[in-house]
Amino acid sequence: MATAVQKITLSSSRDIPINKLVLSQSNVRRVKAGVSIEEMAESIARRGLIQSLHVRPVLSADGAETGMFEVPAGGRRYRALELLVKQKRLAKTALVPCVVGDAASGILVDEVSLAENLERAPLHPLDQLRAFQAMRDKGMTEEAIAAAFFVGVNVVKQRLRLTTVSPALLDIYAEDSMTLEQLMAFTVSADHARQEQVWNAIKDGWQKEPYQIRRLLTETTVRATDKRAVFVGVEAYEAAGGIVLRDLFQSDDGGWLQDPALLDRLVAEKLKILADEIAGEGWKWVEAALSFPYGYERGLRKLAGTVVDLTEEERAAREALSKEYGRLEAEYAEADELPDEIDMRLGEIEQALNAFEHRPTIYDPSDIAIAGVFVSLHSDGSLTVDRGYVHPEDERPVEPESDDASETDGETGQPAAPVVQRAVVTIGGQPAEPEDDEDDSIKPLPERLVIELTAHRTLALRNAVAEHPDVAMTLLLHKLVSDTFRRTAPAGCLDARVNHIFFPAQSDELKDCTAAREVAERHERWGDHVPGDDQALWDWLSRLDPGTRLDLLAHCVSFGVNALFERPNPYGSGVSQHGLDVRLAQADRLARATGLDMVAAGWKPTVGNYLGRVTKPRILEAVRDGAGERAAGLIDHLKKGDMAKEAERLLADTGWLPEPLRLVDLDDGRTIEPGTETDAGDDAALPDFLSEDGDDEDADEVEDEDALTIAAE
Repeated sequence: MATAVQKITLSSSRDIPINKLVLSQSNVRRVKAGVSIEEMAESIARRGLIQSLHVRPVLSADGAETGMFEVPAGGRRYRALELLVKQKRLAKTALVPCVVGDAASGILVDEVSLAENLERAPLHPLDQLRAFQAMRDKGMTEEAIAAAFFVGVNVVKQRLRLTTVSPALLDIYAEDSMTLEQLMAFTVSADHARQEQVWNAIKDGWQKEPYQIRRLLTETTVRATDKRAVFVGVEAYEAAGGIVLRDLFQSDDGGWLQDPALLDRLVAEKLKILADEIAGEGWKWVEAALSFPYGYERGLRKLAGTVVDLTEEERAAREALSKEYGRLEAEYAEADELPDEIDMRLGEIEQALNAFEHRPTIYDPSDIAIAGVFVSLHSDGSLTVDRGYVHPEDERPVEPESDDASETDGETGQPAAPVVQRAVVTIGGQPAEPEDDEDDSIKPLPERLVIELTAHRTLALRNAVAEHPDVAMTLLLHKLVSDTFRRTAPAGCLDARVNHIFFPAQSDELKDCTAAREVAERHERWGDHVPGDDQALWDWLSRLDPGTRLDLLAHCVSFGVNALFERPNPYGSGVSQHGLDVRLAQADRLARATGLDMVAAGWKPTVGNYLGRVTKPRILEAVRDGAGERAAGLIDHLKKGDMAKEAERLLADTGWLPEPLRLVDLDDGRTIEPGTETDAGDDAALPDFLSEDGDDEDADEVEDEDALTIAAE
């Protein structure tokens, strides 16, 4: 027979006048915690009493009800109601919703009070922020939400900021698998995919601190304290459309700039403006960069200018500031800590005195005409201008003494006007070209670009030589025979000591090209077998078969190949013009012998390695040569940046190469041999691609222009 389940009976509820209620002495809450009584009173005044009080009748000595009720559960609410009565915002006889317990119950009042407080589950922070978000979505402002819950507006902003975290991470936080501090760290980025990627990378590791999360989320950004950001200004960056990531939960020193490319462009533009202003002083060149390497001025002569003396007024001002500084220093010498206003004033005086010490320098106009300026950024973002450096090739030649007659114009007979030169301005090592070229003439390729292109060719030649042991043997034998029998022969393109030639300038993509990868892999394979001991190396080489020895010889010889262009130095150091001619001619011969094809070696024109580095006429010439006249006509109206991007697309599969990478066959079959004499006054000293008349007029036109069907808009 089934036993009937006894049903429980809930306490009844009724409205009781507040003047009939008293606080129970058995209420367990003694320590103040959480929301204050004043804040709860304001909440009741705004929203009403959300939760009823639990009360029990007060009995007399003989067990009869007295008409009064004690409050064992809900004491803080009772005190808040009591406060409203004292403030005359609530009537003394106002009815209060109450749940009335049984006075004869065996459950102690203390137990009821304790259970009410222990069984109350605190609100999860995620529920709070979702409630804030719902209220904002329904029209409440952040200020109104803060006022309604008696918290600061910044607290509301912080809670709402947590909603920018990926929903997947919010679910993880809801399951208590992530701390609130970790969740806060994810708010520095709004990229949900990146947030989830970072969490997946660190969740099983031991480095899950909030600072580690912030570091990973901001590793592709730039701190607002970076000298580039200080130089440009965060306001200017934001005005240009840049986004700044900010951390509402801790000090972020101004945040993180999310678009480094935009920042670098703004830095380059501002440096260009400042460099142009300095160029207006008459300098021959101005080189601007974020920073220059150690020893950047080596080999240059520093002009000795004249420091401008202080005027009488400036001397008097400096003397007055020095006296004031000494007086303040003596007056507060015994003080443990300087007052803020005195400390600030001493700093102002120090700054003013330092300005007197750094006086401008005046240079002779004739010296300015042959010298240049380095412009860079200090670590604090301030501009550093270092004037007065002369390159060796710009030094004036020593002229014989002559009369003091001034030069005259051959046609008018009048004194010749001084030549006004335009300064060459470079930003980060690249020529700062105007957006629109002044004319349509084909100007020489920038020297640094030629060096980078020939670095590509040199690396490809090394790889080709290593793959052709027979050519490597001929190359080495040619060098040894030349050194033995032709002692006046120039160095050529191989150092017989296999002195590894490093590249003074190279593009970013060089290290990732096919030739670089193959050379590195080949070197690693050989390195696994080469003994470290000298005698062991001799014995190992002796045991190699002829084919293997030739392969190893080719690999070693290849590291001495040097097909780099460098500026000839007529003053003795470096390579001479004749030596450069021989080097480049031998490099052409080596390319023919190995069958080197720079297109097959993986080089193709891009904005970074060529098209963005040359003038608009050069870009159009490249497209015309590689893709035809029709293709050039499609982009000739574009600005330089857009033109370079479209040209990269149009030339992608054409196999076009710039002049320094082409293998030019001489019409008469001649090559420049070591020891041949050249006329020192020959105007063709520079290669075609560096001369004003260096247009390749004999380049074959691409015949199939109709194959180009994609218009460049």
